[in-house]
Amino acid sequence: MANIFLITLGCPKNQVDSEIIAGIISREKKFQLVDDCYYADIVIINTCGFIQDAKEESIQTIFEAVQLKEKGIIKGIIVSGCLTQRYPEEIFNEIPEIDAVLGTGTFGKINGVIDAVLEGKRINNIGSPAFNYDSSLPRILTQKHYAYVKIAEGCNNNCSYCSIPKIRGPYYSRPMEDIQDEVKILTDSGVKEIIIIAQDITRYGEDIYGKRVLVKLLERLLENNDIKWLRLMYAYPESITDELLELMAKEDRICNYLDIPIQHSSDRIRKLMNRRGSREDLLLLIKKVRSYIPDIVLRTSLIVGFPGESTEDFQDLLNFVQEVSFGRLGVFKYSAEEGTAAYNIRPQIPDKIKIERQAKIMEFQQKISYNNNQSMLNKELEVIVDEITDAAILARTKYDAPDIDNQVYLPFSNLRIGDIRSCIIKQAYEYDLIGELKNEYIKD
Repeated sequence: MANIFLITLGCPKNQVDSEIIAGIISREKKFQLVDDCYYADIVIINTCGFIQDAKEESIQTIFEAVQLKEKGIIKGIIVSGCLTQRYPEEIFNEIPEIDAVLGTGTFGKINGVIDAVLEGKRINNIGSPAFNYDSSLPRILTQKHYAYVKIAEGCNNNCSYCSIPKIRGPYYSRPMEDIQDEVKILTDSGVKEIIIIAQDITRYGEDIYGKRVLVKLLERLLENNDIKWLRLMYAYPESITDELLELMAKEDRICNYLDIPIQHSSDRIRKLMNRRGSREDLLLLIKKVRSYIPDIVLRTSLIVGFPGESTEDFQDLLNFVQEVSFGRLGVFKYSAEEGTAAYNIRPQIPDKIKIERQAKIMEFQQKISYNNNQSMLNKELEVIVDEITDAAILARTKYDAPDIDNQVYLPFSNLRIGDIRSCIIKQAYEYDLIGELKNEYIKD
């Protein structure tokens, strides 16, 4: 029996791919997944490659595996994901210690590739970026109580800084019935929180149904009473409709949380980024969203240091962050990616200034987050238990997505991972809350 160790880098969309890879591997009795690379025969690295930091992390991880191979600890290295899809020949040819590369659309062939590597062969099988997702595919979840569900792959937005369309291809939606089937399988297995993801969830359906039908999909999914929480991530602002907001406002199981990638507020920079909508459009949208759902938490992502970003542009962004007061926020330094429209825009901003601007926004956001969390004091909130450590029970509210948002620390009790309970918030800090449990269970 061959032991396989799987490493996942990057975003939740990549995590879904890795869970399917693990499921496909588990079909074969001759393969066994292990949780320590020192017990592995084969290491599989599912890479990220859309910005420089992600590429560097992927390359570093590959070379760590190369060292294990050189020491005779492992026999083979298989690399898949966005980095290999983007640089298929370079990765394979320049790192000869890699035994096989797979793309974002060919990882379903993993078992045959493992066999070939064990036989001493080198395989380059990149192919089309499109992977045919199917609810019948096996999946080994990273967590048992929540799951990401990809409703589409690829992207048609063509933002000038972004390499995703070149890596993942054009936008293509999964059939509604297949998504329903997958969610049913997940909830039957005990999953309580379904997190809807795509590069842009608001485009869902336009390619296969001739119109955007996200709301119809959500309504169908909510027919499944075993869904306790339904979370929406990556909704492009210009495509958020009144119909979607009405559904979110009336349906308690949809978390009052929305991830809206803004990237920048300056109209000049937004135009260079090929982002639709103006600063004023964004403000009007956010006002409308909050009018429908007053307690909603909005998460966004921003880019600082885009080519040509002036001091005035950056100040506009700072003012925007203060004015809007996002509940959750992440800031990326602009990464010049070859093959994108922004790659040749001048002037490029020095890294030192990018770092300073990133730190400045996060300093502002830290204060905003602290004030927002202080407003939670003595409120009763539902939380879901994510982790039980030697020091505390770690949970999340409906206002927080896994891994990237706030945590609630709870006292020890007989709670299990995945339990949904009610607690009173007793202490609040910049990014953490401390809660006190109430006695009654909610939504078991």
